[in-house]
Amino acid sequence: MADTNPPLLAEIQEAQILKNLRPNTVYNILDGAFFGFAIGFASFMTIIPLFISTLTGSAILIGMIPAIHNMGWQLPQLLIANRVSRQRRYKPMVLKVTIHERLPYLGLAVLAWFSPYLGVHNALVLAFILLIWQGLGSGFTAAPWQSMIARIFPADRRGTFYGAQSSAANLLASLSAILAGFILSNLVSPLDFTLCFTFASIWMTVSWLALAMTREPARQNQPAPVDTGTFWKNIARILREDTNFRWFLVVRMLSQIAVMGFSFYTVYTVKFLGMPEVTIGIMTGVLMATSIVANPVMGWLGDRWGHRSIMAFGMLAAAASGLLAWLVHDPKWFYLVFVLAAFANVANWTIPLAMIPQFASEPDRPSYIGMANTFIAPVTVLAPLLGGLLAEVAGYPSTFLVSAVGGLVTAAFLQAKVRNPHQQSKTRYSPKENV
Repeated sequence: MADTNPPLLAEIQEAQILKNLRPNTVYNILDGAFFGFAIGFASFMTIIPLFISTLTGSAILIGMIPAIHNMGWQLPQLLIANRVSRQRRYKPMVLKVTIHERLPYLGLAVLAWFSPYLGVHNALVLAFILLIWQGLGSGFTAAPWQSMIARIFPADRRGTFYGAQSSAANLLASLSAILAGFILSNLVSPLDFTLCFTFASIWMTVSWLALAMTREPARQNQPAPVDTGTFWKNIARILREDTNFRWFLVVRMLSQIAVMGFSFYTVYTVKFLGMPEVTIGIMTGVLMATSIVANPVMGWLGDRWGHRSIMAFGMLAAAASGLLAWLVHDPKWFYLVFVLAAFANVANWTIPLAMIPQFASEPDRPSYIGMANTFIAPVTVLAPLLGGLLAEVAGYPSTFLVSAVGGLVTAAFLQAKVRNPHQQSKTRYSPKENV
């Protein structure tokens, strides 16, 4: 009986996962869609920097906003991985921790309303406290959320799911961004930003309610607690022994170089190629439309052909985008530049989400997810700074050229050094669960 019971439990759990696959797909795509709709009202690239610009003219402080968001998402993931690995079910932890990435938007709404009475200094301090809170909240949520998704979706469905979710999020974010623009152009401060952040908070709550509908079966056995010292020794062992994953980390770092030039395209085309700003809006729409289509298609293809090949294709698209931006002087060519950048962004974001969990079995999965994000956090922040420095010293085309080289090198390393993770053993690097 001892020999047959564990396989029987595994079969029962697999049946539960397949039974709940359709509702889990619907609930989690709705979660992403409503999350994206919320973000459109409080974008870290547009709306929040615009709000901060009403308090200060410092380009450094404004430039820190996306950096805080990116660092907040990536840096804490390994720090929480040990706790995540001890959960029988990830969903309760996700629902608790994700409050810390959603509640700050309500705080921003309150801050925006009272900002005229607080004084510039106090308002700025409070704003950055809220932004840091939100960023860290997203990072501490990321590891259990990705572990939960890896648990409720079979490996050959994750790319399709992440692609569909990202597509839905981009679509609704585009719509809410238009609504936010209407609010900002027709209402006076502080009502304009207060409403934007209030709507963001409301739709974050709706997103949380959709997430709460997720059906996650418990793991077969309660994982044994691991002390901090043992946990970090296991991290060192994984890095030492899992050569394939180690090369994947190198690729993740190089990919940040491949996409670093993208954020400078709009400035370059407007200031140096004479493109009207209204055309930039159209090109941004082309970028979003391409992303909406590319996310599900590339995710689906990754599930069937292997995510490594799709990621390599995306890095080649990044190289082509940077090379074309370096070569051309007719702004019309930048429609193609933006389309290629959209494919590269999917390869740099959606594909790794689906690919990372495949490197390990469930006990070690939070550690792999944490390493794949925390270790690249410094490069994620430094790469845009390098791009800006190159642009100032040698001109924007030099930044585009370095990005193109980065894309080619990343694709080459993917093909030469990284194997599709589903082709390697899932048990070699993972301790057995208690039985």
